Amino acid sequence: MAAQELRSRERPTVLHVSQPVDGGVARVVADLVRAQVAAGLRTVVAAPPGGTLLHDAAAAGAETAPWPARRALGPALPGETGRLARLIRRLGPDLVHAHSAKAGLAARLAVRGRIPTVHQPHAWSFEAVGGTAARLAVGWERYAARWTHRVLCVSEAERQRGAAAGVPGRWTVVRNGVDLHRCSPAYDDAAARHALRRSLPALAGLAPKAPLVVCVGRLCPQKDQRTLLRAWPAVRTAVPDAVLVLVGDGPDHARLRTGAPPGVRFAGAAPDAVPWYRVADLAVLPSRWEAMALAPMEAMACGRPVVVTDVGGAREALPPGAAPHCLVPPGDPAALAQALRGLLTRPQLRTELGRRALAHTRATGDVRRTAAAVVALYRELLGAAGPERGERSGR
Repeated sequence: MAAQELRSRERPTVLHVSQPVDGGVARVVADLVRAQVAAGLRTVVAAPPGGTLLHDAAAAGAETAPWPARRALGPALPGETGRLARLIRRLGPDLVHAHSAKAGLAARLAVRGRIPTVHQPHAWSFEAVGGTAARLAVGWERYAARWTHRVLCVSEAERQRGAAAGVPGRWTVVRNGVDLHRCSPAYDDAAARHALRRSLPALAGLAPKAPLVVCVGRLCPQKDQRTLLRAWPAVRTAVPDAVLVLVGDGPDHARLRTGAPPGVRFAGAAPDAVPWYRVADLAVLPSRWEAMALAPMEAMACGRPVVVTDVGGAREALPPGAAPHCLVPPGDPAALAQALRGLLTRPQLRTELGRRALAHTRATGDVRRTAAAVVALYRELLGAAGPERGERSGR
């Protein structure tokens, strides 16, 4: 096993470099770090202060190194890259694992291929923009690929999108996974579920049997809650007592709240979304782009069916046969409303899809499998680097 082989050799140092520091990317990094510490690696996380990542990484047993860096590219990039280069020289890692576009570019500019480097896009930055910005984003991904020993994608769709954009390099696909112990359908008893609903302040006054749809995600253009709010009146026409809860915070909060139709509640950011999945009848995530979002996988691991847009690895994450009921085009409020109505008005179908979602996620979406595959990738790259890797890392 990869973990056992790593324990039996000199303890390698893996440096994770990440920006952003919250949301799904931070969860992925924290999960990887936890497994890598257990596997015997010296694991260090460099990331900007704020958010949850540095705290969660330290709790998982990693060393942490603050790396001040803005989320977006801009004129601060040379200084941010220089600070990261000095940090890398001081830490002397055997391998660098960079997460998302900003950290991916800065880390590769800082290292320039001198030690094994893994770049994990977590959705391509050029999908988030258009015009000149998209062309520039594609350009820097192509340019930085020369210093990338492996591009690690979380879905086959993400790999295909990068290859189609002309990003060269060696690819590895390791699908995202979730913590199946934390994400579980804890309650089959209706009374216990209603008690949990009553414990959530945002559900105060909600009728015990009111149909509940939950959307967990940062309130931002990528997650596209705006399209969901446009779809919601048509859902309420068919299911008048249905309630939609947006769980999360972000730059679109004020605009979304101002334009929210009846039957929508805002819960704010939640330290743990699992209670929301457990009380929901249905989860939804109407993203415009993704690599492979964690929120739908967590909902399925809690036994809940999900409605998602056909972006990134969403189709790959769904159980077989679920797509006709659960997959809709992005940015299409009519299709989204139809899918939500179809599941809210057919409880037996909803129950069956939830059962299938649970079984599928347990069989294919265990984060321990994901973490083991990433450790195996490190083992491959460190073996290929040979005994000179310490010299190249500045030791």
